[in-house]
Amino acid sequence: MHENLNISQFNRAYFIGVGGIGMSALARYFKRMGWDVAGYDKTPSPLTDVLQKEGVDVHFDDLGDQLPEAFRSIENTLVVYTPAIPSGHGELQHVQSAGYTVLKRAAVLGLITRNSKGIGVAGTHGKTTTSTMLAHILSQSPLGCNAFLGGISTNVQSNFIHHDSSPITVVEADEFDRSFLQLSPLVAIVTSTDADHLDIYGEEEQFIESFSMYVDKIHPNGFLVKQVDVELVGPRTLTYAIEKNADYAGSNLRAESGQFTMDVHTPNGNWAAVQLGLPGKHNAENALACIAVASELGLTEEEIRSGLSSFRGVKRRFEYHIQEESRIYIDDYAHHPTEIDALVESVRQLYPDKTLTGVFQPHLFSRTRDFFDEFAASLSKLDELVLLPIYPARELPIEGITSERLLEKVALDKKFHMTREDAGDFVTSPEREVLLKIGAGDIDRIVPQIANRLTES
Repeated sequence: MHENLNISQFNRAYFIGVGGIGMSALARYFKRMGWDVAGYDKTPSPLTDVLQKEGVDVHFDDLGDQLPEAFRSIENTLVVYTPAIPSGHGELQHVQSAGYTVLKRAAVLGLITRNSKGIGVAGTHGKTTTSTMLAHILSQSPLGCNAFLGGISTNVQSNFIHHDSSPITVVEADEFDRSFLQLSPLVAIVTSTDADHLDIYGEEEQFIESFSMYVDKIHPNGFLVKQVDVELVGPRTLTYAIEKNADYAGSNLRAESGQFTMDVHTPNGNWAAVQLGLPGKHNAENALACIAVASELGLTEEEIRSGLSSFRGVKRRFEYHIQEESRIYIDDYAHHPTEIDALVESVRQLYPDKTLTGVFQPHLFSRTRDFFDEFAASLSKLDELVLLPIYPARELPIEGITSERLLEKVALDKKFHMTREDAGDFVTSPEREVLLKIGAGDIDRIVPQIANRLTES
């Protein structure tokens, strides 16, 4: 946990894998602190373009032991790396052997939360939307916050929110490779503990145990906010849910003219017709978690209502690319059966009389194997499905686990297996009323192509 390390002893930060969504937020943080910041990434991307415009020196060749001159001072340079970087990478091997302080991103977030009022948002589903929503509410209030987000906030077009004097830090507490155990939260939200990442954890019991260990890290004077069905207990525990008994309970969720509202019961009274910036039951529950934390931190009902109604979401989370009467095109990051269920349910609520076409790219062979039947059931709730090959990410293929085999299990008449490129051509015909692009891999590369063709047709 690096208890004896003081982050103030450094004035330079060097990132190996600077273009990642979480890494780039940290790079922006240190740049705002006035540090010199530079780093390596494998390929240029929109995020590296933005970092360069903000004054971060980014390069795309492995420099080995020839780091930029300003970062050769071992005592003053903090090196941050992502586990996605292979152990044989030249720069990583150099800084490890030369005696630099070299930390994973999660460890750096742990140092930051230890020295601030940290709010960690954990859960198999919803943590990016919930953390971004909470950061927006707080940033619009007198409390303010600093926030390290796992997605791009539509409101500020960034994955980092900065406040010069706020003591509050909002972070996405990621369960992947147990990185959230590096954090020291004052407040923790847990949205769900549905099994995932079993390639890392092995068994569901170990997955759940990691969440218990995370909750044990809450400060004794802090509190846990959890979805009511989550079986965890903090030093003080508050619950939230839709249409169930909970400390913060939502009811009468309804869509009116494309706008979602709900009534909210809180320990201090009832709030009628709370306007939500995002659609769907799952996002209404996310909003309840934010209402609970913001209320406990002292925000007024008016401040919370204002923040919720003005929240515009996260890139690739129910993101509209076309929103017309005759044609809807939505991009969503859903990559777990529970998330696909929530997405389809939300779209059905908004557009009950329209047909739904989904283009889905499974993410990871292991996840597809572990939830094979569940994926088939979720995808069968569409009217038409275009299924892409499995995106491997960090994995090698698993024998017998393919998109073609998954497609056989889907109970739809209109179902097709295609490459990413062919799918982009296929789904742009004008008769499709609601088009959903679903997945967490590289399927986002065809989003502009589809949007442009739909706009032109």
